[in-house]
Amino acid sequence: MAKDCSFDVVSEFDKQELVNAVDQVKRDLLSRFDLKNSNSEVELEADKTITITTNDETKLRNIYDILQSKLVKRGISIKILDPQPIENALGGNVRQVYNLKKGLSQELAKRIVADIKDSKLKVQASIQGEQVRVSGKSKDDLQDVIKLLRGNEDKYAYPLQFINYR
Repeated sequence: MAKDCSFDVVSEFDKQELVNAVDQVKRDLLSRFDLKNSNSEVELEADKTITITTNDETKLRNIYDILQSKLVKRGISIKILDPQPIENALGGNVRQVYNLKKGLSQELAKRIVADIKDSKLKVQASIQGEQVRVSGKSKDDLQDVIKLLRGNEDKYAYPLQFINYR
């Protein structure tokens, strides 16, 4: 009897790399000429949000660009950032909060399962909490599912990782 193979589809990020990226942004704020003495702050709060506070919206966009480049260099997808509206802060400053996306929502998991079923590959997909388990008899079919999901990744607006490939 053939043994089933499987893998899990998840949406996660490396917390330590995120901390390192935010620390690098903070160091850049102290050294960049255009951002010196601008009372700019970047705060990572409990791996749930990143808050940028600065003098004006132009500096806010510059700091956001720096944050994006540091995340990409550390191998973290910028799709984890969910920007909230810009708000006014104390002292005439502006603040923007970026929620961090982690885990697959039920709606997204259902869409992924539906896409896998529509592909007519001989695999089974099931939702298990914040991840989707894909199993099948052929490793080739599983690799085809990974290719399919990577091709559709823009449509999901979440970074996808494939773990526990057995």
